[in-house]
Amino acid sequence: MFYRLKTDFRLSIITLLGASAILGITPFAVYRFLQGNLLAAVVDVVILAGIVGSVACAWVTGRTKRSGLFLAVMTSSSAVVVGALTGEPGLFWLFPCLVTSFFLASPRLAILINLSAISAMMAQTEIFRSLVQMWSFAAGAVVVSASAYVFAFRNESQRERLEHLATIDPLTGVRNRRSMDQELAWAVANADRSGGVYSIALLDIDHFKQINDRYGHGVGDSVLVEMVALIQQHTRRTDRLFRYGGEEFVLLLPDTCDEGLKTVLNNLQQVLRKYLRHPGGTVTASFGVAQLIKREDVDAWLGRADAALYQAKESGRDCIIYAQAPSEHTEKAASRAEYSLT
Repeated sequence: MFYRLKTDFRLSIITLLGASAILGITPFAVYRFLQGNLLAAVVDVVILAGIVGSVACAWVTGRTKRSGLFLAVMTSSSAVVVGALTGEPGLFWLFPCLVTSFFLASPRLAILINLSAISAMMAQTEIFRSLVQMWSFAAGAVVVSASAYVFAFRNESQRERLEHLATIDPLTGVRNRRSMDQELAWAVANADRSGGVYSIALLDIDHFKQINDRYGHGVGDSVLVEMVALIQQHTRRTDRLFRYGGEEFVLLLPDTCDEGLKTVLNNLQQVLRKYLRHPGGTVTASFGVAQLIKREDVDAWLGRADAALYQAKESGRDCIIYAQAPSEHTEKAASRAEYSLT
């Protein structure tokens, strides 16, 4: 739970604003029930139900953009309804909605939502004591929205830049290990939830240290960049390549297993043999491959792929080793032990 709040900015905002709205609206709903203002109390309850539903949907489905947009529209329209029911005091409810909409939706959508809410509130002329008060409200609401828009626009661009710096390997342009941890955790969660099929290939360039020592790190960097380009050209857009560290990379392959997995990796192996070069000749790579099994965590999944890669290195390099499922490995070991006893 706390991990998702730390890594998903929009989800944390939805959760925080949802909790704040619940704490702020609940006392008024109770008060209006006690005062006998049932219509306003029912509206408050409907608003609370919508907020709780939006937050729950964001947590369950992970579709935070849709949940955030729905929450922004619902809170702004609810403020307009409250204004119609309570009169002048309801005007104050719109201002926090004008600000929070920029945290829940994109700046362009948020400004449209705000302008629509302001216009809808102004259309209820009976709420205002005079035209001066109405236009003063409009001017204040527009200034608040414009200020929030500037802040949200700058914040979004800065956040995207920071996310790029934090998740992209600067040399090769692929995602780094931090991004890999998040993607693999999501893949495991999705497989447990919906039965999705995932495989990973842990690949390591053979004799890469010798390339750096003999020809320099500049040549080694060029080999890494060229290898990444070749892999991306011969894999699908849905596949994900990550730099695991040094000359090691992890390739995440959704919806790929068994014969399809072997076909993809055999093709990649041939491509690298044919096109990947350095001044001394051909560059090859070793592969350790593991298909995700039920109820397996990320560490165990990566561990099996790493063990398969180690076996590929020990087997002479430039080969592909497929990791066995733990149950298969245990059964084979038991069969060998039984055979030796007889």
